[in-house]
Amino acid sequence: MYENILLAYDFDNKFNNVPAELERLTSASDDSQITIFNVISESELETSVRYKNVHFEELVEEKKEQLKPFIDELKSRDLNVSVKFKSGYIKQSILEEINENNYDVIVMSNKRARPNIKNVLGNVTHKIANSANIPVLIIK
Repeated sequence: MYENILLAYDFDNKFNNVPAELERLTSASDDSQITIFNVISESELETSVRYKNVHFEELVEEKKEQLKPFIDELKSRDLNVSVKFKSGYIKQSILEEINENNYDVIVMSNKRARPNIKNVLGNVTHKIANSANIPVLIIK
């Protein structure tokens, strides 16, 4: 169904339902590529450097280790996966990644999917859904 998928990954969210949806989205093609994209915010990077003396490259390695069970789950479903990290403003970095590459769809998780919150979508999800020039799939 989709050849080139961008998965905007947020370590604060649970992505339990995402592997099955990605499998469904790529079922029509063996050549589909899923790019897991995480933006390390400037404030997170600054705090990491200042208080832990952990710089971008080291922080990326830590996050790759945290991401390993999720990637293993995707690979167990025979999905082609690559991982990208960037530092900067989250919304702007995701939109730049979309505009600089030829993605067919962006997949996001919605951590605001709780009934007691006024806005259904989180700030980043809402901004990307309104600004992206490709389809956005938001998974609860």
